[in-house]
Amino acid sequence: MRLGGLAAHGVTVTSREQLAEAYRWATAHGVPVRVIGGGSNIVWRDEGFPGLLVVNAISGLEAVEHDDHIQLTVGAGEIWDNVVARSVELGLTGIEALSLIPGSTGATPIQNVGAYGQDISQTLVSLQAFDTHSQSFVTIEAADCGFGYRTSRFKTSDSGRFFITSISLRLTRGNPQPPFYGAVQKYFDEHEITDMSSVTPLTLREAVIAIRSAKLPDPAHIANNGSFFANPIISQSDFEPLLQNYPDIVHWPAKEGVKLSAAWLIEQAGFKDYHDPETGMATWARQPLVLINEHATSTADLLAFKQKIVDAVNDKFGVRLEQEPELLP
Repeated sequence: MRLGGLAAHGVTVTSREQLAEAYRWATAHGVPVRVIGGGSNIVWRDEGFPGLLVVNAISGLEAVEHDDHIQLTVGAGEIWDNVVARSVELGLTGIEALSLIPGSTGATPIQNVGAYGQDISQTLVSLQAFDTHSQSFVTIEAADCGFGYRTSRFKTSDSGRFFITSISLRLTRGNPQPPFYGAVQKYFDEHEITDMSSVTPLTLREAVIAIRSAKLPDPAHIANNGSFFANPIISQSDFEPLLQNYPDIVHWPAKEGVKLSAAWLIEQAGFKDYHDPETGMATWARQPLVLINEHATSTADLLAFKQKIVDAVNDKFGVRLEQEPELLP
């Protein structure tokens, strides 16, 4: 977002040993420590960070073949889309729908990154991390990650405790299986791809890249955090009156009830391609879930604009949107 204050100290680490050393330095000097990857899903407070900011650049990618799957172990500092591209080159399926998501690999389990019918919890076997409580390196199995929709224990109960150093994924050779996510199927239909059995990991990756490129701005050129709000999930009983009042409301079934389209809610609340002169913020013309910084000068501007949207949606639909990017420190 190009907003927020400065960190008092900063260091880039390229190994587990350097990460542990950085933590020991921060402890010895009595300052807090934060570990980040690319920073694409972070909003920094205007006050800055009075501690040590550690940029995790631990690299590495290893594929180990098993009888029925390939285990891919990836350093947390690897650029995520490069990992997806490499998996597709190897003919593996499982993460190709997560193409073009910005950020580093270590960030993917934190909010259980997902898109177009796949999320990281579906393929994660385990992750390796530095535990600040025991000051040792640990392995955490997928079942112990507390995964939910766009969340995990690393984002909630154990926020800041574990510094992820690598993740291990279980991928398989072969093609992704239909049915495909609605937007992906629409893309296939428009491009006359009718034989779903012929859809390869590369076919799906190319479709997702085309879809994302058409509606999402590149954060390298336009200041944004990607999707700023998660799709809200409400109970069936809360959904029924909404459906009566808004028969065209965009929704999907979910384990916990009904998932609503945050983009649809935001549009209906009057924030499609909205440019706010008060804060210098705007919604992206092709996707209102994306907030962009046109000429905002502070995180306070961003949060004020976010609150305008949250309040408008809540007033109209009685549904409260939750932001996806983490507000730090």
